[in-house]
Amino acid sequence: MLSAGDIDAKSVRQNADFALYHAKETSRGGFVLYSPGIGSAIKTRIEVIRDVDVALREGRIDAFYQPILRLDTRAIVGMEALCRLRKPDGEVVSAAAFHQATSDVSVASNLTERMIAIVAADARSWLDQGIPLQHVGINITSADFHSGTLYARLEAAFGRENVPLKHIILEVTESVYLGQRDPVVAREIKALRAHGLRVALDDFGTGFASLTHLLTVPVDIVKIDKSFIDRLVQGDPSLAIVEGLVGIARKLDIQVIAEGIENEAQAVLLAEIGCQLGQGYLFSQAVPRQIAKGLLKRFGQPPAEETRVASGIANPIDLIA
Repeated sequence: MLSAGDIDAKSVRQNADFALYHAKETSRGGFVLYSPGIGSAIKTRIEVIRDVDVALREGRIDAFYQPILRLDTRAIVGMEALCRLRKPDGEVVSAAAFHQATSDVSVASNLTERMIAIVAADARSWLDQGIPLQHVGINITSADFHSGTLYARLEAAFGRENVPLKHIILEVTESVYLGQRDPVVAREIKALRAHGLRVALDDFGTGFASLTHLLTVPVDIVKIDKSFIDRLVQGDPSLAIVEGLVGIARKLDIQVIAEGIENEAQAVLLAEIGCQLGQGYLFSQAVPRQIAKGLLKRFGQPPAEETRVASGIANPIDLIA
């Protein structure tokens, strides 16, 4: 169909391509009528993909680290590596600002490759300096699992740095887990866990996963989404849900990490219901590697140590202030 706003053949072809692209994403097997909104959204996505691709080539993709703590002792037991992009002017932006780029399989794969290399090098540096490091979490996309090469890439990168894979946790969203019926994904997850890597289900509660999925998916850790933690007060239904999840996970030998803890009341309540681990702005935002190293050095819990009291400072964030 040709609208009155289409003034030349080139525009018609371009708009048809935009509509086709949108149809493949949203209504496979159907059709989509082009609108200016579709064109604008796709142009923005193309620009974001291009910007990230350039940043990768110029070495402006880096990792920031957010601590994961024991809620009883406030000792740091791990870090989550979060992707950051440095603009040419030096401004650092979070992955949320360029998340659209991961829709491009090639760019998503290159981002993961870069993050794996950075984390491997940082982990080796920390271990060489005797800094306590239990684990580092890396976010993995569905495209990474479907590539069929994820384990080989991890083994190569961490093998070069002589970092045991037991230190690595792969964080994946519900969509990846629910796609485990795909033989490629299932094979990758099996290989990863067989070689000592642990797999965490990220943002639990925001998608289609339910408690019943914990019985059928190969998961070592569940990360409770911030949306539950935000409503975590006495009497709120979220408290019952989180408490139930913690209890079920314990019986299944699954660790639980609460995400997005922003105040002391949330941390105390989570500890009271048996949630042992957490992360959030109450403790620290994601920080550059040098600050992360300082936090680990001062508050890190050695892997063999069961309990440790972070004395002198209530929260590691005080070290940054």
